[in-house]
Amino acid sequence: DDSAFRALLTAQNGDLAVASASPPAAPTPCIVPHGELERIIAQACTANGVDPALVKAVVANESGFDAAATSNVGAQGLMQLMPAKAASVGVSDAYDARQNVAGGTRYLHRLLQRFGGSIPLALAGYNAGPGAVERGAIGTETTAYVHSVLASYAAYRTQ
Repeated sequence: DDSAFRALLTAQNGDLAVASASPPAAPTPCIVPHGELERIIAQACTANGVDPALVKAVVANESGFDAAATSNVGAQGLMQLMPAKAASVGVSDAYDARQNVAGGTRYLHRLLQRFGGSIPLALAGYNAGPGAVERGAIGTETTAYVHSVLASYAAYRTQ
């Protein structure tokens, strides 16, 4: 029973309308048309010197190509950028496919530079944070993520 919570909201706001009894609807998946996404990825990769097949692999594993994806920890958009990371790479709207891919690719480029071009280490850094990689503190989830992205990368490279 949420009557006490609803009463508190009514007392605080004077309007029960702000207290929705049902949870917000899940966002509708937003799949960017294939040709458009290919162009967005190509532009971001050209600007940052990153292999488009690698970015496609990250997008596939992070969001399943859903521009409206939000993780349970708050990562957003195609490349699943956390709000602070998105801001640090110049992304003001993480659900905008162009901004998200540009920012995520910029970040991936920085990680590749930081880890001497090592794709597995850059991917681990993308998933767990570069500090965790440098401390050697990546877990099984990150290891599985790296393997999955590398498998996708190999597949996209042959297309």
